[in-house]
Amino acid sequence: MSLITIGNAGQKIKDTNYWDSEYALVGKCFVSINAGCIRLLVPEQMFHIMPEIKTGKKVIISRGPWPAESRTDAFEIMFEDYSDSPFALWFGTEQWDMIPKKSQKWDFTAWTRNGMFYKSKCKYRIVDKIPYLKEWKK
Repeated sequence: MSLITIGNAGQKIKDTNYWDSEYALVGKCFVSINAGCIRLLVPEQMFHIMPEIKTGKKVIISRGPWPAESRTDAFEIMFEDYSDSPFALWFGTEQWDMIPKKSQKWDFTAWTRNGMFYKSKCKYRIVDKIPYLKEWKK
């Protein structure tokens, strides 16, 4: 896949080639980090997940091995809505422009070509394996 470039204005995305990239054309989300914010880019083929994302009261990102996909390192983005089945997405590290190093709190936003459609606080943690799908307990 080709290199994704993003022009930043702090936490906001000013411009990006993602929307016309191979990732977007095949329906793969992409995750970018800047200025303390983890930003999910959602391609047109995935617009059906936008209502699910919006149910999240907060976001919990878990990083760990994903044995079911034979991956030693992957991510789960869970949109915690305090239900028994919160919406979650799973990604390989290749869909991130940089990898967070340690557990901490972040801001989180989700974007389409038309702009930001979701904003939340976010917590990031390292776990034994994903899917994890557990609430934050600390």
